[in-house]
Amino acid sequence: MSILLEEFSKYKAVELHLVLIGRSRNIEWEIPAAVSIHIPKWRFNNQKRHWHTVKTLTFIRNTVNMIQPDRILSFGEIWNNLVLLALYGTSFPVYVSDRSTPNKDLGRLQNFLRQKLYSTAAGFIAQTRQAGEVAEKRKWNSNIEVIGNPVPEMPQGAHNQNTVLTVGRLIPTKNVDRLLSMFKSVAEGNIWRLQIIGGNAKRGELLEKYIQQVQDWGWENRIQLLGQQKDIISYYQSAKIFAFTSASEGFPNALAEAMAAGCACIAYDCIAGPADMIDDGINGFLIPMGDEEQYKNKLQLLMEDASLRNRFGKEATKKMEGFEASKIAARFYKIITKDK
Repeated sequence: MSILLEEFSKYKAVELHLVLIGRSRNIEWEIPAAVSIHIPKWRFNNQKRHWHTVKTLTFIRNTVNMIQPDRILSFGEIWNNLVLLALYGTSFPVYVSDRSTPNKDLGRLQNFLRQKLYSTAAGFIAQTRQAGEVAEKRKWNSNIEVIGNPVPEMPQGAHNQNTVLTVGRLIPTKNVDRLLSMFKSVAEGNIWRLQIIGGNAKRGELLEKYIQQVQDWGWENRIQLLGQQKDIISYYQSAKIFAFTSASEGFPNALAEAMAAGCACIAYDCIAGPADMIDDGINGFLIPMGDEEQYKNKLQLLMEDASLRNRFGKEATKKMEGFEASKIAARFYKIITKDK
């Protein structure tokens, strides 16, 4: 959303407002000075969840009535329900976009609300082709468009380290434990390293678990669990291979960034996103979900074949040109303003 605001702020005669309604309203990304930001003056108290949800609904409706916008773009499954519910009966065109895996179960109430409310939106913007197919199959909306995430410009590096890199929150669906085992089985006797960037999430302690596992193997000099890192770009620039083993995604930003940086990439064909980026055998390897033997074989092939890595890296960079921020923002803007 912050990237879209940055791009929209470059357009002439466009007034921009950002309404933050989450439990935490911290602004962690730079927002253009031209954007008016609207935040509730009260803190969301989960112990008073029902009452504070009602307050949020009222805040949304009052704020939108004050702004009188021509278009509204709402991000986030549960938050989309809240926005559509708050504005029910008004004439404001609301475009909603889910930002997680398209088959995600939101729970009985939220699933019901999504099924009923999404059809009242002016349009539904999916992040991936698979997400668009899910929305169409479930008849969420008659106006469905597919637009991927904007990918930041990534400076090209030397890719001079025999390193396999992966980036992401350490949660079970990322399958980092399987990547550890697959890497160990193909890296015996060679000089490759595995670097894992990402910290614990969802109150888990997987970082500590994986560190202990590596220590038990005696592979501390070959496998590095680096936790959260601020300067991820330098790792993309030096790694030769990016390995992605997630089983579930909304849009895999880390994979997109690695491709934009020119890494040779290998990924599971999970729901959803990798298939929108990787053309198997052309700009990377796309492996059927859960096929570890094929994954290991293709990973080993990348380790051994420098010309293949270079070709994949160059083609991946070309593919990501279609996800440049200005192009993605232009597509969003065209869709939400096409009837003006």
